[in-house]
Amino acid sequence: MRTRPNVLAGFGSLVWLLLVGLPLYVMLIATFQSRADYAANGPLAFPERFTLDNYVNDLNEGFGQYFLNTVIVTVSVVGIVLLLVPPLSYAIVRSRGRTTTAVFRLFLLGLAIPSQAVIVPMFYVISQAGLYDNLIGVILPTAAFAMPVCALILTGVMRDITPDLYEAMAIDGASSRRIFFRLVVPLSRSGLSTVVVFSALQAWNGFLFPLVLTQSAESKVITMGLYDFQTEHGVDIPGLLAAVVLSMLPILLVYLFARRALVQGLMGVGGK
Repeated sequence: MRTRPNVLAGFGSLVWLLLVGLPLYVMLIATFQSRADYAANGPLAFPERFTLDNYVNDLNEGFGQYFLNTVIVTVSVVGIVLLLVPPLSYAIVRSRGRTTTAVFRLFLLGLAIPSQAVIVPMFYVISQAGLYDNLIGVILPTAAFAMPVCALILTGVMRDITPDLYEAMAIDGASSRRIFFRLVVPLSRSGLSTVVVFSALQAWNGFLFPLVLTQSAESKVITMGLYDFQTEHGVDIPGLLAAVVLSMLPILLVYLFARRALVQGLMGVGGK
């Protein structure tokens, strides 16, 4: 029996494709035009002459250094989160003490505190520690503000591991460390992937901390480097959009390879 095509669903998909595809088309097409051609033909016009000068100029004018700084910040933040959050989440899930529960609740207060509310004392602490205009001064607060959400995600995933598995390994004489590395970590891969993508996004797209805690060109990251395309005489739109394309490619690749684990990890946040 043949089913009728769902015309309404097809129309909705077409509308959604246009809403998503049109901005991408405008952005990509502009990067292959000169500034003069873009101003003359408008944002929707197809390029008469393709050029890669926007990408070359971006890399020659310091964008490569901004890109490298952003990679350093992102990798460092992800490393700190992966080093601290999984053992913390494991202790929270396995411990039944009031102290651990109180610490977890205190830790989750970070979800209710926006970074804008603490940027002034954060600036004072970073300056007094001698980390102003240093990538370390950006890495530490970025990792700190990513950890509460990551802990919430991982505790939800680890609570889905059945107690029978813990008891079976404990009967075999496995220590807590062995249970963590042989049981908890392998079964929490979806949550770990979610944590990696989330913390990487937080670090890669961070703006407030680099804006307040850095100053020199040597410490700039991508989000701050995009300011260079705006001058008192206007904005270099093709060059700016080329920089945006370069900046989004790495994190887009991370998402494409980890999207399935990301969805599975978010589904386990609430636990059973």
